[in-house]
Amino acid sequence: MPAASGAWAGVKVVGIAPGNPALGLPRITGGYLLLDGATLLPVALLDGIALTSLRTPAVSALAVRHLAPADRPLSLVLFGSGPQAYAHLDALLAVRELAEAVVVARNPEGARRLAAYAEELGVPKVRTGTAEEVAEADLVVCCTTAREPLFDGRLVRPGATVVAVGSHEPDARETDTALVRRSEVYVESRTAALREAGDLLIPEAEGAIGPGHIAGTLADLVAGRAPADPAAPRLFKSVGMAWEDLAVAVAVYEAARSEEDGGSAGET
Repeated sequence: MPAASGAWAGVKVVGIAPGNPALGLPRITGGYLLLDGATLLPVALLDGIALTSLRTPAVSALAVRHLAPADRPLSLVLFGSGPQAYAHLDALLAVRELAEAVVVARNPEGARRLAAYAEELGVPKVRTGTAEEVAEADLVVCCTTAREPLFDGRLVRPGATVVAVGSHEPDARETDTALVRRSEVYVESRTAALREAGDLLIPEAEGAIGPGHIAGTLADLVAGRAPADPAAPRLFKSVGMAWEDLAVAVAVYEAARSEEDGGSAGET
């Protein structure tokens, strides 16, 4: 996943090894090589998985900042109990106050551990639950490896926000056709979403939506375009973009250099 912008360039290499967990190893592996943009000389090597665990929830939090209400604490249903679920909980709390968090996961023990973590972070009401809990949620976040829809999209109430980050293949999805058809849909890039996002490609293949169904991009939201229909659910479908990795890698590198320079000055 290469990207270049101005003074910087970089590439992330990621592998998925389904048999690794049985060996006590991570399922997803990878690294990020940050390069000087002019000379293409390497300047830093970063942990690619740690980088992804930071940038994916940061993008989700940016979308939530523009899509979810800010006038009251929100009720959250969080699907998944892996690293992305933990990181998304951290990121969401940076942009919104939560009144309640419900964790839904295939692994009951994993769900309990994540619920305990949410309690440690100060969420007032936390519990594990089932997919039907989306009917009462203001915010639904999907961070799973599921290949089929996680819940009945007809249950999501008007004005609720759904963020789906787990699937990025044309034949895999976390949300169903009913939700996509009902929702104002936002993506990072129309081109990338219509190439990779099964959440959108499957409903389109079924004839449930057309190619113009996407309401806008993350850039539109940041530029001030608000959702047009307050009665519709809002769905942000993320597939991940290489420029996001580059932006975070540069920020981490510059922060580390700044800390080094400050430490040297202090010692002097």
